[in-house]
Amino acid sequence: MDPEGPQALCDLCLAQVCCSLEALCSKRADGSMSLIWAPLFPPELADRLLQTMASKEMLNDSTVGIFRDSKELRLRRASIRCCVMSAEAFRLALCPHRLLELDASWASEGLTGASVVSGLVSSPECSVSLQRLSLNGLHLDWGSLEESCIGFSSLLGLRTLHLANTDLTDDILEDICSLPHLESLDISCTPVSNLSALLQCKNSLRSLIAHRLRQLNMSPSRLLFVLSQLDALRHLDFSDDRLPAEDTDGRDGDEVARQLLEGSSQILPSLVSLDLSGRKMIGEAALAAFVESRSGLIFLGLLATGLSSSHVLTSLRNLKVTGEANENQVCEALRRYTERECFVQKALVQLYRLTTDADTAQPDMLELVLGTMKSHPSSLHVHLVATACVFNLTTQDLAEAMPVSLIRSTITQLLHAMKTFPNHQQVQKNCLLALCSDYILQDIPFDRYVAAMLVINWLSNHQDPTLQRMAVAVISILVAKLSKEETAKLSQDVVFMKQLLAIVQQKAMVGVVDSTLKFALSALWNLTDEMPSAARSFIQCQGLELYEEVLESYYNEPTIQQKILGLLNNIAEVKELQADLMDEGLLEHILILLKDTQVEVGVRYFAGGILAHLTSKAEAWTLDQDFRDAILKQLHESITTWAHLEREMVSYRLASRQECSCGQSGPYIWSAAKTRHITAVCWRGTA
Repeated sequence: MDPEGPQALCDLCLAQVCCSLEALCSKRADGSMSLIWAPLFPPELADRLLQTMASKEMLNDSTVGIFRDSKELRLRRASIRCCVMSAEAFRLALCPHRLLELDASWASEGLTGASVVSGLVSSPECSVSLQRLSLNGLHLDWGSLEESCIGFSSLLGLRTLHLANTDLTDDILEDICSLPHLESLDISCTPVSNLSALLQCKNSLRSLIAHRLRQLNMSPSRLLFVLSQLDALRHLDFSDDRLPAEDTDGRDGDEVARQLLEGSSQILPSLVSLDLSGRKMIGEAALAAFVESRSGLIFLGLLATGLSSSHVLTSLRNLKVTGEANENQVCEALRRYTERECFVQKALVQLYRLTTDADTAQPDMLELVLGTMKSHPSSLHVHLVATACVFNLTTQDLAEAMPVSLIRSTITQLLHAMKTFPNHQQVQKNCLLALCSDYILQDIPFDRYVAAMLVINWLSNHQDPTLQRMAVAVISILVAKLSKEETAKLSQDVVFMKQLLAIVQQKAMVGVVDSTLKFALSALWNLTDEMPSAARSFIQCQGLELYEEVLESYYNEPTIQQKILGLLNNIAEVKELQADLMDEGLLEHILILLKDTQVEVGVRYFAGGILAHLTSKAEAWTLDQDFRDAILKQLHESITTWAHLEREMVSYRLASRQECSCGQSGPYIWSAAKTRHITAVCWRGTA
């Protein structure tokens, strides 16, 4: 059982509501949805319903309409993060609620910071109740406000405001800092040039996140003066993640960081958390002086500073640090810097080094890696290292010791990486290495059809032998695990069939016998099993001609022969395709294999199966009658001499009632031998 246990009943019910939303709703004149009937939802449940709809990417102008009924569905903590929604739909559906928190970060479709604030201020409830607002990544578009008196300062109850990655200006910051209860402010990655406005809230501000302020135009002394006046400040993030090419930028900030460390403990006396990650000009002596003078310190951000291995940190067990010195520091960095691509990439590089020889399952660490992949879905820099970390953390038996749901999420992210970066060889290699696990491919539920298509599409454009071997191995297992519907769909893709046949031909031309050839043959065999459309596609792609050549070329290779004959046996089972096998040269070769007592019994078994199918109906036989009689005689003589088949040669889904059902001696005996083999294998499996 999955260690996480079954999914919560509440989550299952909310998921069902989302799936049935169309049936549960009527449509208003403007196209928005309205629940036909709804009980009185507790605010926590309404919040979770909105969050579930957002996570399933089904929240839009139409579906969000169900929350216009603010009496039954009462929202308190609303999240429409990354959702597509217009300003009007937002105003009608969310603003009537008495919201405490709102996260509209990275929302799109016309929703701007100005439209959000305007909508909230228009509601007598929200303008007073709202305490936390996140608008990260939104275009503020402050000039579009029709009334100049409207601003953040109109939200009188606001205590926490996140505006990272917005077009925040000095004027807007001035308005924000006039909020009477402002405690936490994030202005990271914004074009503000002056922080003097912070002096207005120096007695209330407890947390300031000012990461990567590239357009700051203040002297180090002035900036240090402003910061030193924030007596209530407990957390300060003044980090910077500039790239090497931008090394000249941010030196004034580095100087401020250095002076802050070297300054008296009377500066920022309440400070317990300081993040200076990415600041290069701070020395170990300054760090030691700062740490020793701050007994209440609980966090230090030192990633990419060169100081995370400082001896002064080793004795402080309760101090959390982001850095590169050990796994704890790296994981703390991944936990805190999820949305900071440069920091994430640096932390992942170090994590990869630390987990190269991992021998203990670390699900929490894997969860952090997946979080970075989800937060940066199109970042090559992140996925290149993250996929390598995934391999380190799931290799060998490590995956088996983790929750199934976590491994399933891992596969989803790997497939996303393969789809997003189809031509990047190292990313594809990392993903294939992680996927190439019997446990993952056989036991974990995931979309195997999509996986097979991604792998074959990559194969069609690359010839690297190592990756080819892994890819074909993965495909071989995936094809065997597909449902009949998925196999039928896959068999209609001619590119898939041709690519596998091309690999067989490539190996056969040089006479090589390796795992790549065997996996390709197994994949084709599984693909055509009880699948007439796949067998027909195989024939149309000139597979029969190729297999006849390979069968003759690899006469002394029983493993190759068995896989070839197994596929031909699949074709022989399809009545409409039996005529394609009526080739005297091919059948004579198969008859020789049946006769030869030196040939492995597994090979002779499938040779007999092909001949039994083709000779079972006299009216379907199109070759010389004497040849058929000779085959029937040989089938009888050969099969009666076979010893008991001890090993399982093939996994049968279900024997067909019509299979070799006539009374001809040879076909009848072969069918009996097959039934005996299946029964024996099943008996051994239950014994």
